[in-house]
Amino acid sequence: MARPVWSGALSLGLVTVPVELYPAVADHTIHFHQFERGTSDRIRNRKVNERTGDEVTRDEIVKGYDVGGGDHVLVEPDELDEIAPERSRRIDIEQFVELDEIDPWFYDRTYWLKPAKEDFAKAYGLLLQAMDRSEKAGVAKFVLRGKEYLCAVRAGEDVMVLNTLHFVADLRKPKDVMGALPKVPKARPKELDMALSLVDEMTAPWRPEDFRDEYSERVEELIKAKESGKEIAHEAEPEQSADVVDLFEALSRSVKSRKGGGKPATKGKKKPAKKQPDLGELSKTELDKLAREKNVKGRSKMSRTQLEKALKAS
Repeated sequence: MARPVWSGALSLGLVTVPVELYPAVADHTIHFHQFERGTSDRIRNRKVNERTGDEVTRDEIVKGYDVGGGDHVLVEPDELDEIAPERSRRIDIEQFVELDEIDPWFYDRTYWLKPAKEDFAKAYGLLLQAMDRSEKAGVAKFVLRGKEYLCAVRAGEDVMVLNTLHFVADLRKPKDVMGALPKVPKARPKELDMALSLVDEMTAPWRPEDFRDEYSERVEELIKAKESGKEIAHEAEPEQSADVVDLFEALSRSVKSRKGGGKPATKGKKKPAKKQPDLGELSKTELDKLAREKNVKGRSKMSRTQLEKALKAS
């Protein structure tokens, strides 16, 4: 079982719930050490004085901010500690916003929030259900590892989810990064219709378990093969697609290649339909899950009321 990375209290008005914060994402990146080729000698990174070449200890290092012209303003670690954010142990929700209003551009890391003790499960559950029914996220700030974060607290599946968010000042506009934006010509109606047909043909329920980090798997296979003295077969380079001048023709061929690719219908007697649950008793998360099972189109942008209406019509 993982250990919490932060513990404190979630506060909404006069309601305060002691909570613990757990990371919701694990890093499966394969890490390597560095060696000098032909030897078993590790390569180490050391901090050295670029003028003398002498190694410098951590205690002898200060930070310097480049102000241009080769000049730097030197700052001592103690000076930074003095102005660091207070180590607050509270996540104070300042306001609520519609979930759809938060652009995915702002999302950073994902964590789970759980009550620190069972004694506070009732208050925690009340806030969780209120967020789920309202389809809103609470916006707050808190301090983690000496840094202040903006965050959104929302309802997940039976647990609260905390997403750290980027501040507006951290986000870069496309024109600031790329310079001139690409000039996009208006699509011809028949090309747009064909592109939409291709999107429809390629639309499927979101099943994240269908997608894997295949590169990491190949790296693991390479390591195991080398450890046992075996050679690993390399995959052939994929053939390059031929250039297609006619965009409509390319889209049309793509749509045709997708059609008929689904599983054939099962012959025989149909299974009796399951009894429709009382939609009014279901949470927003449960409605989303049911809509996903029934492949309701556009469900991700639907409100609770719209989901209920769409499910009743399905």
